[in-house]
Amino acid sequence: MLKKELRKRYKALRNKLTDEQIEDYSIAIANQFLKLPIWDYSFYHIFLSIEEQKEINTDFILNILSGKDKNILVSKSDFKTREMTHFLLTDNTVIKKNNYNIPEPVEGIEISNDKIEVVFIPLLAFDKHGNRVGYGKGFYDKFLSQCKPETIKIGLSFFEAEDEISDVFVDDVGLDYCVSPNKFYQF
Repeated sequence: MLKKELRKRYKALRNKLTDEQIEDYSIAIANQFLKLPIWDYSFYHIFLSIEEQKEINTDFILNILSGKDKNILVSKSDFKTREMTHFLLTDNTVIKKNNYNIPEPVEGIEISNDKIEVVFIPLLAFDKHGNRVGYGKGFYDKFLSQCKPETIKIGLSFFEAEDEISDVFVDDVGLDYCVSPNKFYQF
């Protein structure tokens, strides 16, 4: 299936989810996440959920990472350059929603891409080969291409894998894992 079709389909599916389902699925994803062999790293990048887009509630994963004393990084997006700047999440980090309702740090301790070891990636759909479909703006492809090749890339999805995304581009950065409420996929 084409990315455009998948985007439309999975936005519609996500919009049908109740708040209770989002909460239950988000907890199930956090529990699946605990099974991944990723605990020997220090710097974990995670997105802060856009509630209006009915994204996975990443608070549960944030709590796990914090409980394991990991360095947690969150981003601020520049919509002109499509670049993301990454900041260490601390008790003093002020988070504010931007014009697109994306929660972002106002300021903080900036961390370079080469320090990031694990990245959690928001997505709408993914396939059994580790290809993903996001919102189509290219922020994550640009960001991930600037990370070290060995950086672990983990998608988070309410839904299971599609068989194949048919219009994958050469610059698309694939996943190493994707976590759904029922299982995790390794690519």
